[in-house]
Amino acid sequence: MTEIAPLLATQTELVSHLPVRRIEPARAIVPPRFGELWEYRELLYFLVWREVKVRYKQTALGVAWAVIQPFFTMIIFTVVFSRFGRIPSDGIPYPVFAFCALLPWQLFAFALNESSNSIVANQRLITKVYFPRLIVPLAAVCVGLADFAIGLLVLLGLLVFYGIVPGIAVWTLPLWTLLALITALAIGLWLSALNVRYRDVRYTLPFLTQLWLFSTPVAYPTSVVPPAWRPLFALNPMVGVVEGFRWALVRNAPAPVLPVLVSTIVIVLVLAGGVMYFRRTELTFADTV
Repeated sequence: MTEIAPLLATQTELVSHLPVRRIEPARAIVPPRFGELWEYRELLYFLVWREVKVRYKQTALGVAWAVIQPFFTMIIFTVVFSRFGRIPSDGIPYPVFAFCALLPWQLFAFALNESSNSIVANQRLITKVYFPRLIVPLAAVCVGLADFAIGLLVLLGLLVFYGIVPGIAVWTLPLWTLLALITALAIGLWLSALNVRYRDVRYTLPFLTQLWLFSTPVAYPTSVVPPAWRPLFALNPMVGVVEGFRWALVRNAPAPVLPVLVSTIVIVLVLAGGVMYFRRTELTFADTV
């Protein structure tokens, strides 16, 4: 017994340093554990880096796709909506007007699509090891920043071509970029959790994104919307993002205070609900996915 006692004491000391996971019954509201996200920050980094490297692997054009998609969409919008449809652009050259909106919009659309399918796409990882599941859609949202940065350089070149010099408001661009990512994350949390149980989500997502595009002032200005409808129109959180992005670069109108305020409130509410719903359902992901 005297020889076993030191051994038992050593084992007890080692066990006391191991992390403890408490399994508790499900509750209606499961509080988020943001501290765990910080603990697993390296995993977040490697997931983002993995997706960035794989994104254009074995493609002929590589990162050129980050320029081709928004640039040719801008050309189509210019021909169809400006030349044929005579849509106004509030005194801004229409290519600049369209590209200023397409850049945050495509960042949002890409982040929404990737985050909505992220849990199902990483099912092998989720079923084998524990980590905060919130990291998966969060990493998917961040991947689009690489393409966004390349597209932003093209936009700056377009501004130089048309002789447009942004004012001091250009320093607010990180704010509008962050709002676009948070909007995608807020919706993506709902859809990624629903996609685990209902695989219809991936089929309805392209249709939802298309409808969302035409309900956002990408190809047309907010000024064409009747004033009485603008507060309701601003319930679309991407309205404030797009208007803020344009204002930061061209500043042809006062700051879009009302759309940004309404959109921010909607984003915060949807994000809070998405985090709570995701946390409540993530315990079943490994069994369902």
